[in-house]
Parts: sequence; C-alpha cells; structure tokens
Amino acid sequence: MKLQGNTPRFPVFIADENLNFKKHVFDDPKVLGRQLIEAAGGHPVDEHVAIAILPNGDFEDIRLDESYDLNGRGAERVLVARSDRSFKFKIDDADLEWPRACISGFVLRKLAKLPANYNLWQEIPGQHDKKITDTDVINLADVGVERFVSLIDQTTEGDALPSKDQIYLSDHGYEFEVVSESGNTGIILTALPLAEGKFDHETADVLILLPSGYPDCSPDMFYVSPKLVLAGKGQVPKACTVEHHFGGRVWQRWSRHNNAWRPGVDGLQTMVARVRTALMEARA
Repeated sequence: MKLQGNTPRFPVFIADENLNFKKHVFDDPKVLGRQLIEAAGGHPVDEHVAIAILPNGDFEDIRLDESYDLNGRGAERVLVARSDRSFKFKIDDADLEWPRACISGFVLRKLAKLPANYNLWQEIPGQHDKKITDTDVINLADVGVERFVSLIDQTTEGDALPSKDQIYLSDHGYEFEVVSESGNTGIILTALPLAEGKFDHETADVLILLPSGYPDCSPDMFYVSPKLVLAGKGQVPKACTVEHHFGGRVWQRWSRHNNAWRPGVDGLQTMVARVRTALMEARA
C-alpha cells in the first residue's frame, strides 16, 4: 500500500490477453472482480474473467461480484481474459486444454502432474527451447507456444532422462533416482519387488546404465543390489557372478544381452520388461 497525501492508494497490475500489464490504483483496498475487468477495458464484463496470479505462480479466479482484498499485499498481478474460449496444447505426448489464453508455468506443471525434480520447457519453432518457471505467464494464443516438454533436472554431468521414460516410470508406480558418475548416467529402480520365494531377498534395487546416445542406442546389461542368490539352492543365477561398482555401491551384474532395439520406439519400458523377464526366469 502507498500513500498519496492522506489518501491510501492500492496498486494492482492488470494484464489483458496479450499479457500487456498496466498499473491501476484503487482507493479502496477491496475491489470486485467486475471492477478489475472494467479497469482493463473488458467489455462486456460478463464475458470476461479476472484471474489473480498468486506469488507461487498459481491462478485463482475472482468472481464478478467477489471482493478481492488488496490491503497489505503490495502490487498484485491480475489477468483479465475472455471466458468463452478454450486453448489446446501439448505437454510431452498429452493433449490438454485450458479455458484461458494465458496460463502460468505453475498451472502447466499441475496439469501435467510433473514431479518436483522436473523442469518444463517451451518448444519455440526456429529458436532454442525456453525453460518455463512457475511464475512465468504464457499466452497460448500466440503462434508456436502450444507445445511443451518436460525434462528431469540436469545432473552434474549434464545428462537428462527423456520425459517419455519419466512418464512411464511415474505412471507405473516405480520409485527411481538418476545417478551420474564419471560421465555415466544410471537409473536406479528402488525396492523392486521380486517373485515370492525365488531369491534370498524380497526386493532389490535395479541399476540400468544409459549409454551415450540413448535413447537411440540400447542399454545392455542391468545390475542389482543386494546380490541375489536363488532360494533353497545357495547359488547365484547363471551369468551373474561379476561385481560392478557404481554410485558408491557394489552391484551384481546380470549379463543379459539383446541387440533388438528400435530407436524412437524402445526406451526404459523395454529395459524394465527385460529386467522383469530375466528375474522371473533366472536359474542356476
């Protein structure tokens, strides 16, 4: 809040659908949604909506006759947009729709249900992709902003897990982590359940190392921790006697090879299927 003479003044920045923000000052700290729309020149008023942009980037609709309190909040940000349109866009391979021209990075993340360790990027034809923060506001009516992709936060080595793999793992309930060491990137599936009575452990962590050029190139073997021994036999499965050190841990190497790989089609879903098959069919 600011004082002009003896009269309190309450500023708010109001944007139109083209994201042109203009400063407006109200004498009363409580304004109605229709007053915000009128201040932005939205006519007819009942065909527009006022949307408060919260500090974290989330959106909050302000109804026409709802009182919105500016007192003590400082300079607020509000969008005014027509309410009779919808805008379609993609995040990764998902087709989504939003009933406003404007949307924030925070809302995009919520719609895509992205994990906290994933960033959102806007694909811009002919230009470099743009990283979207929670508080960024994007105009979906602009040409070329209808496609977004998600990528895991970069590791210290600069590698990233493709969003297709992340979506697969998340949708199928896998707990996982990405570990980088000496230029190598590994995906660790944590506490993967094992077939009952098959081994001397009920769960194990599984490591899949991603080769340079993945996902066009195929991962090869996989690794488990702790070391697995066939229950009742006291023997390790065939071709599982070699140890491998990665990420500060000792892993049991499972030498299972498959040269059939389809770039653009296969991914971690293929490797996880191979892992599950190998664990199920393991024998001495």
